[in-house]
Amino acid sequence: VQLQASGGGLVQAGDSLRLTCAASGGSFSPYVLGWFRQAPGKEREFVTAQRRSGSTGYYGDSMKGRFTISRDNARDTGYLQINSLKLEDTAVYYCALAPQSTILSSMYSARNWDIWGQGTLVTVSS
Repeated sequence: VQLQASGGGLVQAGDSLRLTCAASGGSFSPYVLGWFRQAPGKEREFVTAQRRSGSTGYYGDSMKGRFTISRDNARDTGYLQINSLKLEDTAVYYCALAPQSTILSSMYSARNWDIWGQGTLVTVSS
């Protein structure tokens, strides 16, 4: 399975943005979907993850409230909605997949995820 993230761009503080993660070369549905972000000079940071069924979302402590993860297994596509964008949201956003049997206890660390997209840059200006 390959992933491609898209939807980033230059936005203003307070705007909303929806990022898309499209899978190809295999089925998306067996995997937990995750989103990470990496700001310049910083480590890759967990944003959110969602179970295969889409029933449960998990969020990083500082991500609750403005970030919403969703997925459409029929389209092999995942989404990250970001509302009320802030300057500190500027980063490259990555989507990732991992088996549900192994990732749920270790999802916060980027090294535990198996499949990564190339990232999409979100730049928030004042």
